[in-house]
Amino acid sequence: MKLLTLHDLNAEDSLRLSFDGAFDQRSGVECEMAPFLDTLEACAGEWMPSVVTSTRRRKYSRSSIWKALEERRSEYGSIIGLHRPARPAVSLTLNLGLTQRRPRLNVALSIQPLSFFWGEGRCSKFIDLVRAWTSRYPTSYAVADSAAERQLSDYPNFGRDDESAQRDGFDKVYELFWLNVFGPKLVESVGRERMLSTPAHLVEELPNGSVLLVLRPTAADFASDEARVAQARAHVHLRPDLDFDTVLRTLRERSAALAPVEPRFHPDLAPLLSRLPDEVAISDRQQKIAELNAFRPPEPEEWLPVALPSDMESLERVRNYYGDLSESLLAALHTKVPSIMEETPESLTDLDFYFWRENFPERYKRDLIDEHTAPALGAYLGGMLVRRLGGTWVPRLKLEESQVRVGKRVWLPFLRARRYMQSRQSLLDYSLTQFFREVERHRP
Repeated sequence: MKLLTLHDLNAEDSLRLSFDGAFDQRSGVECEMAPFLDTLEACAGEWMPSVVTSTRRRKYSRSSIWKALEERRSEYGSIIGLHRPARPAVSLTLNLGLTQRRPRLNVALSIQPLSFFWGEGRCSKFIDLVRAWTSRYPTSYAVADSAAERQLSDYPNFGRDDESAQRDGFDKVYELFWLNVFGPKLVESVGRERMLSTPAHLVEELPNGSVLLVLRPTAADFASDEARVAQARAHVHLRPDLDFDTVLRTLRERSAALAPVEPRFHPDLAPLLSRLPDEVAISDRQQKIAELNAFRPPEPEEWLPVALPSDMESLERVRNYYGDLSESLLAALHTKVPSIMEETPESLTDLDFYFWRENFPERYKRDLIDEHTAPALGAYLGGMLVRRLGGTWVPRLKLEESQVRVGKRVWLPFLRARRYMQSRQSLLDYSLTQFFREVERHRP
């Protein structure tokens, strides 16, 4: 049973809710948490969590939650997760700060995909849930919106440095999201009458003095131009010091940044480049695709029209040495890149991706790379040319001059590996995948 990881949450956009609410533990954790779970069970419907996680996983039930909270109890409080592995996938983290001077319930909820919330019915039930939670566990500020939108707005810092954000908190309406709950202090700073007259789909005063403000009936269309105009109009209403045209222009730029870009990657590198966008933030993904569409690696130059004659006395010994180098790569990476054992073209793509994701050339010591990793890669790559493309080793005393003859050309896998391992960008400029495909094209 696979649960949502941080990487999974970044795979596609989701609806994210977060708030830090007051928590009164004098009546006991179970009594205080019961209204929270009552609301969850009444409103979640199709996205109801099915698994409780702490030190172990259990099927969702009240007793499982009490056990999980006790298992994770520490001197600071308790933190557990509620999950739903099937789509719509859910990750709900509950962090109870029980030993603080003012005990808190921190809630972080992600429901994926965001497109699940196109319908008004599902959004209405979600609003009911937030209304009940924030009424029962008062908060200074709560927000629910697209994960990508939150990233583009720099939530929760909103352009401030960490120290300023920590010091000032949500002292003004920096941004407006699809769903917002403003605590009494923030409401009074804006003006309760002004807050309640905001042009929006729903503006409602809660029993504890907070105000629930929902911009639009549905969450998933946040990036449409109609939604952006409504968002700008409401934001400027709450912040008369802001200029409507400037706010709207910024919002439209965000929507443009999220507009889908069709992948048109270099054909040799498409298997590699198609994986890279998933490694950046959702808000940056379309820009990354456009950048990779424009990327054209240099044609491989690590070849000679005529072989340099071997200057080694024992060809068998040097071939065994290349085999030992290749084996050292297998030993080091077989658990991180399992396909490396298969020695296929796909293995090279997996290696390219692994080294890029790890930023290997810039994270690890240069002497380790130059003396061990690059030579091992060169031997592995050369061995692939021999086994897969019918090549023949032409060893040289200087490792980077060692060649593999394939057809009418001789190729320099050790030289390619050295160039490949210079930087993160060089992993793309001199990829193993592209080199193999180029050699393959020149095979007789």
